[in-house]
Amino acid sequence: MKRFLSFLMLAAPAATIFAALPQEGSGETNGYKLVWQDLFDSGELNPLRWHIEVNGDGGGNNELQYYTENNVRVGDDGDGNGCLILTARRENYKNKSFTSGRLNSSNFVTFTHGKVEASIKFPSTANGLWPAFWMMGNDYSSVGWPRCGETDFIEMGNSNGIARGTQDRYFNGACHWGQGWPAASYALDTTRPYSMQDGEYHLITCIWDTKEIRMYADLDKYPSQSPYYIIDISNVDPSDDWCAGNYFHKDNFLIFNLAIGGDFTGIHDPAKITALNDANGQEASMYINYVKIYQKGTPDETLFAAVDGDTESPVLPDEPTIGDEPENPDDPTGAVENLTADLQPVPVVVFNAGGLIVAKGISAENLLNSLPAGVYIVKEGSATKKIIKR
Repeated sequence: MKRFLSFLMLAAPAATIFAALPQEGSGETNGYKLVWQDLFDSGELNPLRWHIEVNGDGGGNNELQYYTENNVRVGDDGDGNGCLILTARRENYKNKSFTSGRLNSSNFVTFTHGKVEASIKFPSTANGLWPAFWMMGNDYSSVGWPRCGETDFIEMGNSNGIARGTQDRYFNGACHWGQGWPAASYALDTTRPYSMQDGEYHLITCIWDTKEIRMYADLDKYPSQSPYYIIDISNVDPSDDWCAGNYFHKDNFLIFNLAIGGDFTGIHDPAKITALNDANGQEASMYINYVKIYQKGTPDETLFAAVDGDTESPVLPDEPTIGDEPENPDDPTGAVENLTADLQPVPVVVFNAGGLIVAKGISAENLLNSLPAGVYIVKEGSATKKIIKR
């Protein structure tokens, strides 16, 4: 997938809760700790985390859909699980024969290095659907593609799978980079011994560090498996425009989309899109049960999660709050410092991994000492940093 971002934001989330299946992922393994997640259980898309894209540009791949806000929602998957739902429909819209959904976390949730994963129920892609989970460099808006770097964790619906009759289990991972078109690209495909379009959720995991990018399918079920994709990014050479390591050690944002047709599928005639048909009411959906980011707390890692709509750094609210309720400002224990109603915004604010304010005061050390073990984002003046308290 590539290029072309435009955005629409939704209203604030409601309070409906869904969670039938465990939302655990592969867990905190090999030193990784959970630092951010979206479980999509609120009943509404969180507008402080995601932009809905609205365009009919074809994604740089001659795709056939128009992306609209109406094709993206959060709700029940029919089995009691709160999910992000992207729906592809055969309908005439702005000179396109199809509509579908795409969203991204640009400037809202970005990170460098870590383990990122999502639990996805893929639609039947035969023939013409192209579901994908991927990321791009957060400098996309300033440097463009492919300079921003692109990492495709999984793409399904490729023309090779169609030709072989294996597209329910054929998929690929890929990276794209370079100073201009044509981009440098490295893709690897795999064919699973079982269907990935079986109506069940499948965990897609990418482990990204200073040395490599590695990708796995169903790592929660098969933890000892080898990656289906691996690329060496350890070499950084500013004098070499084609050196992959120059493009993959910076903040990236996440993307989910469900494309229709285009170069990847090899289908450019709307009449040959058979995945949308009378049997399924001319529509099909991609369900994402959750997405998670894990990190080790090493100096090379970064994490940013916007709070209260601020895309630069977490903002200080007008009134001090701890979670949903303010602490008693007369609390003699002093567990959290200086929480008085008439206090001006203080220079230290501590957020948990979910984006809630859990402490405010004038001493980061004292605030952290008062909190249990966990992952916190600390805003001190204009600086923001991630702290893993063990």
